[in-house]
Amino acid sequence: MAPAPSKPDQRSTSIDQNIEQNIDQNIDQNIDQTIDETSVAFANHIGIKLDHASPDQVSGRLAIRPELCNHGPHIHGGALMAFADFLGAIGAHLNIPDDKTNSTTIESKTNFLKSGNLGDTLLGTAIPLSRGRRLSVWQTEITRSDGTRVAIVTQTQMYL
Repeated sequence: MAPAPSKPDQRSTSIDQNIEQNIDQNIDQNIDQTIDETSVAFANHIGIKLDHASPDQVSGRLAIRPELCNHGPHIHGGALMAFADFLGAIGAHLNIPDDKTNSTTIESKTNFLKSGNLGDTLLGTAIPLSRGRRLSVWQTEITRSDGTRVAIVTQTQMYL
């Protein structure tokens, strides 16, 4: 069983909640309403926060908690891949052609460059490398909050 998180002070928690609420409101205004709660349930479960979403760029953050780590204080590779997949999938969704209704990842490649460690906040930015009628290809750069590059992920999304 993971230890209970330590209690942050009231003031910083309130500020963080206000920032997150403002970000969430802005994102809600920018993302197509066809993204429903089940589409983001796993992302919410692991703690991904969406900061920006447009057809040309999607960005978010992920705080590294004990539940996302493997041996030692390092984030599990699957958590990194899920983070990148979510950002690329949102980007693909925002580019769905009129005759399609959804998208799915059909290929993903991850280059792990450095570790993300317990307590770090990872930042991810996904940009389209190609957008077509049937497929789109997205590249996501994941960095630590200090700018150190952790991973580069390239994924192909097929429109359904």
